[in-house]
Amino acid sequence: MSLTFIHTADWQIGKPFARITDEQKRALTRQERLLVIERIGVVAREKRAQFILVAGDVFDSSTPDKATVSAACSAIGALKIPVYVIPGNHDHGGPGSLWEQSFFQQECAALSPNLQVLLKAEPVELENAVLLPCPLLRRHDASDTTAWLRVQDLSCYSDKPRLVIAHGSVQDFGPGDEEEDAGSANQLDLARLPKDQLEYIALGDWHGAKAVQETRPTAWYAGTPEPDRFPRGIGNNPGNVLVVTVDYGQTATVLPVPTARLGWHALEFHLDIDEAVARLDETLTTLFQGRIGQDLLRLTLRGSLGISAWAALDLCLETWRSRLLRIRLHLQVTTAPSEEEIERLTQRSDAPLAARVASHLLLECQSPEPEKAEIARQALRVLHGALG
Repeated sequence: MSLTFIHTADWQIGKPFARITDEQKRALTRQERLLVIERIGVVAREKRAQFILVAGDVFDSSTPDKATVSAACSAIGALKIPVYVIPGNHDHGGPGSLWEQSFFQQECAALSPNLQVLLKAEPVELENAVLLPCPLLRRHDASDTTAWLRVQDLSCYSDKPRLVIAHGSVQDFGPGDEEEDAGSANQLDLARLPKDQLEYIALGDWHGAKAVQETRPTAWYAGTPEPDRFPRGIGNNPGNVLVVTVDYGQTATVLPVPTARLGWHALEFHLDIDEAVARLDETLTTLFQGRIGQDLLRLTLRGSLGISAWAALDLCLETWRSRLLRIRLHLQVTTAPSEEEIERLTQRSDAPLAARVASHLLLECQSPEPEKAEIARQALRVLHGALG
């Protein structure tokens, strides 16, 4: 008889999102890491999942504050179905870890009796499956946490799917973003596992949903259910949980189901004429469809603008900063005054000193030193604004 369960990972509850400077927006973003647990529960009920596997990093830190622990336990308890968790590199186990502290154990017992943290590398036999946890007991482990399975005879668990739960890297995906957690010491060698004795390998650490191998045993990264960084490129698919259906001796079927609420976007835009600022605003309006406080944007602007158009660009960016949770701006736009703007600045009979300063700044704009030229362009814009 087939078994259906939810595979998820990398919740990283308590992630600070320090680069979001607005305190209220930062709090909203942090809260979504808790609210997504409720959405996971909705998927579990709709798909009639019998339990949930979390393949590491429930928490962003091995030392979350007590309020975060209580909130997480409450959200997990509300799921009402069994939840099995292993420690990951962010919330690793070991002596004195979060999982062994009295406060966590108190809150777990009171608020989430359905939660079981698997701290030992040993089989856990359930009524309908056998769990094979490979917990991380330190942040960076030079050994392969799945190695214990190489010498296990798992054929004794007849008629029950055998499910590996592990957290680490099976290949070098490479750093994708400045917010990516650096380091990949926790290497997993899946090729050395007894493949004919396993049905599914539930992986955590990579933040996008990704199939590692689709033949038996099927192995997937679930990715984070609520994205926490800007897009890393083709093949990355965060914001899902995996609905896994499997039977003993059979290849599992895996269905990614979206659970994300926040949108993390990347846009590159070329400003070639002053009127392009209006086109930029139209592009952003189409992209966000009236949503407020639900999106983050990595925006790269290139090209050049006249002095007057910079005021329109500043207003455009100010508007979208208020509507979005964050804009990470890469500004590669130079100032290219029109002939009319140059004449207006340098031929001011009513302000001869300002005209001389403008002439000097225009020369400085041609400096071979990029920093010096940029300072001159900024000063020109300020002067233009002051003169009106």
